[in-house]
Amino acid sequence: MATTTSTGWKTIWPKHRPHNHMAGRRSRDQGITPELLLRAYSIGLFPMSDSADDPELFWVEPDIRGILPLDDFHISKSLAKAIRQKPFDIRFDTMFDAVVAKCAEAADDRPSTWIKQIRDLYGALHRLGHAHSVEAWEGDELVGGLYGVSLGSAFFGESMFSRRTNASKICLVYLVERLRERGFTLLDTQFTTEHLKTFGAVDIPKAAYGVLLERAMESGAVGF
Repeated sequence: MATTTSTGWKTIWPKHRPHNHMAGRRSRDQGITPELLLRAYSIGLFPMSDSADDPELFWVEPDIRGILPLDDFHISKSLAKAIRQKPFDIRFDTMFDAVVAKCAEAADDRPSTWIKQIRDLYGALHRLGHAHSVEAWEGDELVGGLYGVSLGSAFFGESMFSRRTNASKICLVYLVERLRERGFTLLDTQFTTEHLKTFGAVDIPKAAYGVLLERAMESGAVGF
């Protein structure tokens, strides 16, 4: 059994934030709606907060953006072997709120998290069909998962968690397979981590990201 870990996406925040690679607009306005949140994603912004106790949210538009190219996704031999052993039952969208809640829990490498601030907004996006979860189950226990936002042909990864070895990694593999099958063109990781780079994640300039995002928004809605 592995200890509680969190990997990729939001886990580098807020402790190691790359100030020189981001721009943000702060606001204490709590009137953010699901529609406004979707609009923000469509133009390259996403919300952040300094900590779970900070009521102030701000929009972030990094100068350097992390993406995971869907046509150049890497799976290590050891992970491929683990997947063939089928250690978990992988499900989609069966316990979205539970995945978000577990992503928001403190972990050894992440003592605080911002996710609690706008959990209800992502729940609303899920009910609208714009937010989805991939879940690793061990019997009746949810032991790993990830969630993100889908819009056009883009999927915006938000957070992931793991309570067993490889649980979140296997969820990521299943996510990429599903996105490929459904015709998605962009998997946005916001930033890259060493963990995500092992799968092929790369950093690209904001302008290059904008081109990919515009194409994904113009391609029409793709069903998850």
